[in-house]
Parts: sequence; structure tokens; C-alpha cells
Amino acid sequence: MTDPRSAPRVWAALLIVYLVWGSTYLAIRVVVQGGLPPLLTMGLRFLLAAPLLAAFVALRGGLGRLRITRRELLASAAVGTLLVAMGNGMVAVAEQTVPSGLAALLIASVPLLLVVLRLTRRDMPRPLVWLGVIVGFIGVAFLGLQGGGMAEVERWGVLLTLFAATCWGIGSFYSRSWGVPTDSLVATVYEMALGGIVAVALGLARGEGVPLQVGVLPASTWVAFGYLVVVGSMIAYTAYAWLLQNAPISLTSTYAYVNPAVAVVLGAVILSEPVTGVVLIGGGLAILGVALVVTAERPQTVKPKPAVTPAPPSATTADRA
Repeated sequence: MTDPRSAPRVWAALLIVYLVWGSTYLAIRVVVQGGLPPLLTMGLRFLLAAPLLAAFVALRGGLGRLRITRRELLASAAVGTLLVAMGNGMVAVAEQTVPSGLAALLIASVPLLLVVLRLTRRDMPRPLVWLGVIVGFIGVAFLGLQGGGMAEVERWGVLLTLFAATCWGIGSFYSRSWGVPTDSLVATVYEMALGGIVAVALGLARGEGVPLQVGVLPASTWVAFGYLVVVGSMIAYTAYAWLLQNAPISLTSTYAYVNPAVAVVLGAVILSEPVTGVVLIGGGLAILGVALVVTAERPQTVKPKPAVTPAPPSATTADRA
């Protein structure tokens, strides 16, 4: 960040992502265990949220604010596919067998992947960052190989969760350089809509389009789905998209070691998910690794640059990932 005045907004957005996304793992688990098809549900979740957010944007800035270029449309489609369909969608599929807390701990590998992706730009991290990557990946590997110490967890669910984390990391890392709309709200609308379309298409291809007996689904399933649409998609995803464009990626990625703690606690308290020794050890190493990465990065990326002129700098060119 180059403008110190934006710091309160950054931390407010971070707090939303910390708490809300930590709870969405629980909501996704409730949805898929309640009988809703994972990919179709995640796709519909974002397809419902996108027009609601678009209406809000249009009311504030007019329909013209929603106009984007062809390049921005293609970039939004790519990022939306990676974040919404391949990220959220595959996590939902995996949570058919993977408990919400374990899924969140595996997704904590995203900031570690971001460090590796920096090598594609010849950006060599400092030694402490690499120490964090090594420690974090050891924790993730321990969790994955042991299935969180839970016999009911299937290997395919663990692998799919790690695949989702990889897609989320790639989409987050390249989002700005690919040329998504500079208006974070507009970018969110198109990413949710286009990613939602891909998720629905994947769900139909997977055979999820069979008729559902919606009347027999428990009320908690619909409450969780509504929470995902309004709070998880419209509010938290918008906050995350804004952070990607207005905060250093190393600071934005700190959500990955707060979300798992929130998810593990909620999963244990509400769904009685077991907190095994494997979860405590592997999850602790994963979170420690991410914390080391963020601690090592923060002095380099968060320190404000001295202002040269009173004109506000462009948020889209500052602190690119």
C-alpha cells in the first residue's frame, strides 16, 4: 500500500475475510452433507450473488460502470474459473469426505504456493521465507498423507483440496497482471458470474443435474446456502477482490492462517469434527510456515513509500504481486 490513509479499509477488509471465509468451510460442509450437489450449488451461489452485486454497483455508479473491455472480460473469466469453479467448487466436492477444519488447513498452503510462483518473475524470496515454505509444506504433507488422522477421510478428497488450493493461488497471483477490471466491485461481479457459469457446467458434466427433492432437505442446508450467497460471496469475495488490488499479496494472504483456526474451532463446536493429534501437529506446522512467510515479507512489502506529489497513486500499479 502506498497510501497510509487506506490502512483502516485494508484491515476492515482483512477482518471480513478472516472471519467470514473461516466460517464458509463449515457452511459448505453443511450444504453438501445436507444433500445439495457441490459444483451446481457453488455455481448457483455465485450466479445469484453476481446480479445482486451488479445491481448495487449500478445503483451507485450507473450502468456505465459495469462496461469492461474484451481483455478484462477474458481475464475475469480466467480468474473466475480458477477462484470460483476450480477453487470453491472443488473444495465443495472434496468436503463430501474431508471435514471443514481439515479442508481449511490444507487450503492454508496457498500463501506457500504464492512464494513459489514468485520465481516465475525472478523474484527470489529471502531465506526466512523459504524456511516458512519448507515448514508449511511439511505440515501440509503430514496432514495430507495421514488424512488428518481420520479414517473416514478419503485420499481423493485430500488431493482435490490441494488441487483447489493450487488453482486459488494461481488465480490470486496473476489476477492483476492478467488485466481484470481495476474497479474491484466490477471485477468481482464478472469473476463470480463467469466462474459460476463454469462451475454449473462442470456440475452438469459430472451428472449433478438430477432432480432434487428439495422439500426433504433440512432447513440448515438452506440457511447455510443463503449464508454462502450473501455473506460468503457478496461480502467476503468482494473484500478479497478489493484486497488483491489494493494491498500487498503477502498481507492479503494472511487470511490463510487465520481461516483454518476459525474453521477448526467452528467445525469442532458445531459439527463435532474431531481435532486429532495429526490435525494439531500438521495444522500447527502449516500455520507456522505461513506465519513465517508473512512475517518475513511484511517489512518489505507493507512499508509505505514517501509521497512525491499530493496526487493519489494508482492502486492497480502499486505493490503488484
